[in-house]
Amino acid sequence: MMNVVVVGIGLIGGSMARDLRCKYPGVSIHGMDANDAHLQEAIALELIDGIAGLQELEAADIVIVSIPVDAIVTELPKLMDAIGDNSLVIDAGSTKSEICRIIADHPRRRNFLACHPIAGTEFSGPAAAVSNLFEGKTNIICEVEKTAFKLQERALGIFSGLGMRIRYMNPEAHDRHIAYVSHLSHISSFMLGKTVIEKEKNERDIFDMAGSGFESTVRLAKSSPAMWTPIFKQNKENVVETLDEYIQNLEAFKQKLVDNNFDGIYREMDNANKIKEILKGIPQNNKDR
Repeated sequence: MMNVVVVGIGLIGGSMARDLRCKYPGVSIHGMDANDAHLQEAIALELIDGIAGLQELEAADIVIVSIPVDAIVTELPKLMDAIGDNSLVIDAGSTKSEICRIIADHPRRRNFLACHPIAGTEFSGPAAAVSNLFEGKTNIICEVEKTAFKLQERALGIFSGLGMRIRYMNPEAHDRHIAYVSHLSHISSFMLGKTVIEKEKNERDIFDMAGSGFESTVRLAKSSPAMWTPIFKQNKENVVETLDEYIQNLEAFKQKLVDNNFDGIYREMDNANKIKEILKGIPQNNKDR
């Protein structure tokens, strides 16, 4: 019987627990969470069998760490101190450089696999957990060579069972690329929401006039600030660089409008249409996290 401890019973941890229970009958899943209400809710939803403490980690086959990235940096070394010699610890953090750095010299570094499953929704908490969240989604693995081979095999078997596609990347490249395809889109959504709310104080008008384009663009503005503020903090350098480029493009677009350069605007949009070709290979239900 596989013994699993999920640290952080929210969307990602809860969804993984749900899928593990479905794919591996007889699995034992216990949870750890700073929020006691989340633990009780997860038990009621049958995501977990009970509550775990640090002492339970020694017997765990797999420890899934799905908490905000600032908490991962603080808590991961403590969790690693408590695991057994054959335990596998994986994280699901949306940044990787700081997490990999903080664990680099830990005596049980070979028990840790740095991961980022690029899956999620704008919702949070145990009730947000859904089945098959990871089916067809990309899971970025960093510094795989630093993980014991038998534990790599265990992890890859589980990821395959959950339907994930695997990509390998170094932590710095991961953080640089994810700033463009995930972090920037969240900032754009947050700021679009802020702009509309400040301009239109009558919320009924917003909802009456909002079409599918606005709804899909602003969807990410419903994401948890408790999760995303630490992500922006840890990946600050890359996020600032992407914002500089994005702001320059916005300013250039604005100037074309001021100059009545509508041929230039057409060309800008026509060039941007090429993104359709780039995204052809990405599943339509894929969502950034």
